[in-house]
Amino acid sequence: MDIQRIVLFAGLAIVSYLMVLAWNEDYHQPQTEQVAQVQSSVVGDNATADDMILPEDSTAGNEEFSTPETGTLTAGTASTGQALNDRFITVTTDVYELKIDRVGGNLVESSLLQHDESLDSEQPLTLLTNTQTRTYLLESGLIGRDGPDGSNAGQAPVFAADTARYQLAEGQDELTVDLVHTTDNGVEITKRYHLARDSYQIDVSYQIRNGSDTPWQGNFTGKIVRDQAPDPTSQASMGIRAYLGMVVSTPEDPYEKYDFDDLTENRVNQSVTNGWLAFLQHYFLTAWVPERDQKAQFQTTRRGDLHVMGFVYPATTVAPGETAEVGATAYVGPKIIDRLEALAPNLDRTVDFGWLFFISLPLFYILEWFYALVGNWGVSIILLTVLVKAVFFHLSATSYRSMAKMRAVAPQLTRLKELYGDDRQRMSQEMMALYKREKINPLGGCLPILVQMPVFISLYWVLFESVQLRHAPFMLWIQDLSQMDPYFILPILMGASMFIQMSLNPTPPDPMQAKIMKMMPLVFTVFFLWFPAGLVLYWLVNNILSISQQWYITRKIEAETAGKKY
Repeated sequence: MDIQRIVLFAGLAIVSYLMVLAWNEDYHQPQTEQVAQVQSSVVGDNATADDMILPEDSTAGNEEFSTPETGTLTAGTASTGQALNDRFITVTTDVYELKIDRVGGNLVESSLLQHDESLDSEQPLTLLTNTQTRTYLLESGLIGRDGPDGSNAGQAPVFAADTARYQLAEGQDELTVDLVHTTDNGVEITKRYHLARDSYQIDVSYQIRNGSDTPWQGNFTGKIVRDQAPDPTSQASMGIRAYLGMVVSTPEDPYEKYDFDDLTENRVNQSVTNGWLAFLQHYFLTAWVPERDQKAQFQTTRRGDLHVMGFVYPATTVAPGETAEVGATAYVGPKIIDRLEALAPNLDRTVDFGWLFFISLPLFYILEWFYALVGNWGVSIILLTVLVKAVFFHLSATSYRSMAKMRAVAPQLTRLKELYGDDRQRMSQEMMALYKREKINPLGGCLPILVQMPVFISLYWVLFESVQLRHAPFMLWIQDLSQMDPYFILPILMGASMFIQMSLNPTPPDPMQAKIMKMMPLVFTVFFLWFPAGLVLYWLVNNILSISQQWYITRKIEAETAGKKY
């Protein structure tokens, strides 16, 4: 039993330690207490050393990594004749309500209509925003020699639109929003947002019609602009928070993280083909995916208190009388694996299941499949638990037989302790002889817990990282499986089930060890109070199934050894 105790607690300690290390490495990012003051959606003539260098094949020289000043709309720039109160265009689809600023044509607000702000709120979640407390924008523009968003242009372009509101109608699959700006020398620039039903992809493109008598040249750029405000969707679990920061993917390095400290201390500047960049928070992200096989210069810089993350294409040249098109794809929405996987290679890795992803990912797919059948994530977790239990049935049965035999020979172990209690070496020899004679594996009782721990940790990551389980109800008082039980009923039931399970185990001959084993249900109950309800549900159902299996095997072994004498 000494060996069993050592292995049991050593295994639990190692797994717990690895879990903490992995979470600290992948998720536990420091949160800044400073909230940025309200910022303009673009920077003005305050260009400093934080300038962006255009790709080498551009002849425009250096260019500021931002668009010009748009904080004030003057009479000179509002040449379209539209009133100031029509500055923002509202675009509504089945999943979005977006706001586009006509000055610069940037996306300044996004409400996700299928995701509530909080469990008790019916307000849609706002991801992109530009308020007094938080700045998070998706920008795009044409910079460089003739680009209207470049530093040479002075004021940002003011786009004209057919209407101030665009709506994806019933039965309509796609929606196109065209914003038009014509330069003084006759170059017509149409900025187009293309959206589709049930999609969080936003195709952003520019059509440049050169009506001038000289070649036009500009560089397409896409940017994510964010302050250092804490993640508003973060849900702490056991004091752990999801990763908040930028990720860059290149063919050479498919997944490189940059937290706020990295963005402050080191400036990214690299040429990338077939990559993407994204800003991640809990459950949601914003990403830019350049066109396939299009070289882009990925860069970061600062705009006052704001972090600017983006890319620039090589210069596009349009001859007089010709037309050209250039653009990229953005994603603004939840981390849904199949959608991200379809958009770009490795983008699905933003759903970070940690170092046990090879277990977590199959668990998620099975859980999702069960949900498609039953329509309830809590029931899906129960079905997943039954499946996992079935997979490890024979291993558990072997372990329970060993424990049942240990329970059956408990009186003999007690007698050995009475006979050789003062001679620990002789007692150990006699115990090993008894185990060998009865074909008992003293380590067998540890196997169920040790086997379950990787599955347990993997399911923890699935529940913590899967947006599908955010605000997912089960029944009665459990209305969010990704959060702890508000009334602690499930942890208490789990503790009670664990106590019953422990009572089926053989009583250790060592009194101190026996006391420790009796305390374990209480310790686990306290430990589980702050776990997500879905995870506690898994452990509770697993305990109930284990109790049934162990009770049956114990009764069977006791019946077999009822008349046996030693």
